[in-house]
Amino acid sequence: MDAFTPVDAGRGASRPGDGAPASGGATASRTAAPPAPGARVRLVAYARLAKFEFVLDYYLSVLVLWTALAGGARLAPDTLTTLLLFLLGEIGVISAVMALDDVNGIKDGSDRANYLGTGGTPLRPLARKPLLTGALSVPQATRFGYLSLVWGAVLWTASAVAAPERPLWALVVTGLVLFAGFQYSWGLKLSYRGLGEVLIMGCPLVIVVAPYGFVTGHLPALVLVQAVLFGLWQILVSCYSNTKDISGDAAVGRSTVAVHASARGNLLFIGALSAVDLLLTVGASAAGWAPWWFFAALLPEMALRLRQFTSFGRDGDALLARRRGVVAFRTGVAGIVLANLIHFAS
Repeated sequence: MDAFTPVDAGRGASRPGDGAPASGGATASRTAAPPAPGARVRLVAYARLAKFEFVLDYYLSVLVLWTALAGGARLAPDTLTTLLLFLLGEIGVISAVMALDDVNGIKDGSDRANYLGTGGTPLRPLARKPLLTGALSVPQATRFGYLSLVWGAVLWTASAVAAPERPLWALVVTGLVLFAGFQYSWGLKLSYRGLGEVLIMGCPLVIVVAPYGFVTGHLPALVLVQAVLFGLWQILVSCYSNTKDISGDAAVGRSTVAVHASARGNLLFIGALSAVDLLLTVGASAAGWAPWWFFAALLPEMALRLRQFTSFGRDGDALLARRRGVVAFRTGVAGIVLANLIHFAS
């Protein structure tokens, strides 16, 4: 799952064996010493396995929903406790999804096909795939994935317990993400059954609305619109990744729109998603679901979205379009946060 690859973050990164030699000295043996180079490199490898540099955008969900709260509720102790626990649990759940996706990718050969060309020539920075480089073993990555999932489940449960409200719908959708998210490539392998795009859009949507429900007990139209946009902007990164990965995904049976559709059909699918983005942004203001000026805060995102799609239609460069999608996502989140701050300050 390469939904989050805005930059070649693997360049210049540490490799096994990097680092300064340990200093000697008998007196140092009983003093606290910095981690050995091997431990540091291993920590970096686990961070890359969790795609920590690339999934930071997911964690902006907490910023979106926090600014969507009325001013007095934002700093309430139970609000801050609930959101902190949810965010920490979110880190565990997303790390599990990413780790187990990489384990499956190394087992079925899809990562090798998508990252290594003929003769083993790297097609993308290999440092972001520690199982391909040998920085981690499959058993290590699998254990990390399961432990991350347990961590996420415990923290999300704690968040629900600490929450001032526990509406049934928020509990249900949180449970669905916990159950289904890590099975994107693992267990039920939902992305192999045609549900990959649904998960990539639905999970980000839920991590906006669920904690908002835990804090307030309800779900206003404005927050739902922002959550749908948050999920939609994620799929408008991932669908370009899927376009780049058609051959590798098809070889292992991963079922994506890009695999099954013709080139024109895939372009129409991406175009339809892009149109929904623009129509929902403008329509929310027109329908009264958001302030009438809401669309104005997202004009930069809409311009970037049009550029992303039209340039891809001309040159077919999926990786460039993906990077532009990440920029559009972050620009859109900044627009939503600004709109929320203005709206709730008035």
